[in-house]
Amino acid sequence: MKIQLKANLLLLTSYFLIILVFGGFVYFFENTYSKDDFYKLLEARIDTFLKEKIKVNPNLEEGLLQNIEEEFPNEKNYIFLLDKSDDFKTEKDLTHLPIAFFKNTLANGQSENFNKKVYSKSKVIAINNKNYLVISSAENHLLLHQKKYLTKSMWVSFIVATVLAILTSYFLMRFIFRPITEITQKVKEINLKNLHLRLEQKGDKDELDELAMTFNNMLNRMETSFNTQNNFISNASHELRTPLTAIIGEADVALTKVRDVEEYIETIKVILEEAENLDKKTQALLFLAQTGFNGKTIKFDKVRMDQLLWDVKVTTEKINPKSKIVIDMSLLPENPMKLKVNGNNQLLHLAVSNIILNACKYSKFETVNVSLGSIDTYILLVVKDSGIGIPESEIEHIYDPFFRASNTQNFEGYGIGLPLTRNIIHMHGGELLVNSIQNMGTTVQIKLPIGQF
Repeated sequence: MKIQLKANLLLLTSYFLIILVFGGFVYFFENTYSKDDFYKLLEARIDTFLKEKIKVNPNLEEGLLQNIEEEFPNEKNYIFLLDKSDDFKTEKDLTHLPIAFFKNTLANGQSENFNKKVYSKSKVIAINNKNYLVISSAENHLLLHQKKYLTKSMWVSFIVATVLAILTSYFLMRFIFRPITEITQKVKEINLKNLHLRLEQKGDKDELDELAMTFNNMLNRMETSFNTQNNFISNASHELRTPLTAIIGEADVALTKVRDVEEYIETIKVILEEAENLDKKTQALLFLAQTGFNGKTIKFDKVRMDQLLWDVKVTTEKINPKSKIVIDMSLLPENPMKLKVNGNNQLLHLAVSNIILNACKYSKFETVNVSLGSIDTYILLVVKDSGIGIPESEIEHIYDPFFRASNTQNFEGYGIGLPLTRNIIHMHGGELLVNSIQNMGTTVQIKLPIGQF
């Protein structure tokens, strides 16, 4: 069952319940009011006409009063002289009213009774030191007509209200669900060939606008992911094809004719060099893929970032003695626990060393400044160089595997370092931020959450 149909049924059910409850209240109060009003008319009949009748003729016979002009349909009036020892059997047989009615009158001075369309009102009246029980009974034809009219009116109103409710519900649901239907139709048009399409946001800041914005954000991520994937496939195929082409070419040349031993040795050296290059790229690619997982299989432990930073400095200077790294520890917190993270020492060492090695390499081994500090719940590591920087138009691609900026042709590399580093930082719940200006340098910030031990 579609949500629109469910909403229609729910709205109609609500309408019906409201109509039924409201109609029930109207019927109940109208009926109650009419009964009370008629009892008051009977009481007024007793207090005026019948009471005056007894005063004028105190010797009236007990029982049914005859030859009295009827004010109400099927009106009957009775008079009985009260006797405290009376068991009211005679009165009951004559009036066909229950004994409880008489006893209640004797106890309270008055009483009311309704039976088979007949309303009865009794009252005790004292005249000439005698107590009389006076009863006036009649049918309330007006109430009967009112009930019939009210019932008919309520049924007509119910039918009209039902029709109006169905029409209102139908058009209201169509109006409410029209934007959702439009969104559905628009989404059906979006596929891999036109991921650039987006849902229209009307700027109303309602739930539907928020849904469209959320879906558009998802499409942005998907489009970026597909573009990244296509870029990765293009770069990876080029990077892997180049050494393979060199290996095949050297082997073909070597097999075209018989050559000297020295030539074979030179060919084998070239093939070995290209094979090692291919092996490094393959291993880097596999490691990059492994760090793309959630990291549950990797062992995490306490890691002090200041100690790790000094280890990275030593490692970097061993790899290239020309490196100039200046570490600023002036921002270190007084509490050493704020320098510890929950992580894997080897992976964090690899991530930080990648950043610092890149800073040294692309600044042509000028001084690289490294700062370490703690902010709120994060440890902040900042690496700043004054190197070649990254062109503004290309900075959005720096995390694409095998992507290298257009101004890095004279520098060795595979384009794996930054994507690998970002994966490692994300595995540790951190964030990697890169700001760069071409020919002025690059600043890299690594934010890692302080460990909870």
